[in-house]
Amino acid sequence: MSKPIPRFNHVALTVPPDALDEGGRAALLGFYGDVFGWTEMPVMTRDRELLVLRCHSNEQFVYVHAADSPMRCGATEHVGLSVATPGELDGMYDRARKLAERDPEVELTERAMDDYTAVKLHHFYVRYRLPVSIEIQCFEWAEGLSEQSLPD
Repeated sequence: MSKPIPRFNHVALTVPPDALDEGGRAALLGFYGDVFGWTEMPVMTRDRELLVLRCHSNEQFVYVHAADSPMRCGATEHVGLSVATPGELDGMYDRARKLAERDPEVELTERAMDDYTAVKLHHFYVRYRLPVSIEIQCFEWAEGLSEQSLPD
């Protein structure tokens, strides 16, 4: 009998209370909504305390909670998201780039592609007002391989 496979459903982060005032929440919702299509779970919002960003499902979300000693991350800590096609990745990159041109708080790396022979990994990193970056990836598998392929 096979074991159930758990799946990721949320990430929890802490930020300073001021980041979750009305203006801070609006900025977060504007950016993450425009780039990724995330929306607010309004029944959970508490001014200067909590914002829950719904990531296309009630069971996938980013839980942003206020703390007097908020989370601090280095340059390499991030959360990874995967999209199905390079075109989807390009669309997100273009939306993030346009926002970065208007807002110096947007941190955006150049879109890149790493070739590992079995897979070409298209990706970029973006961060805006949260302690971690988000890496967007698209896996372009070599012929005959897929996300279910096992290494030899």
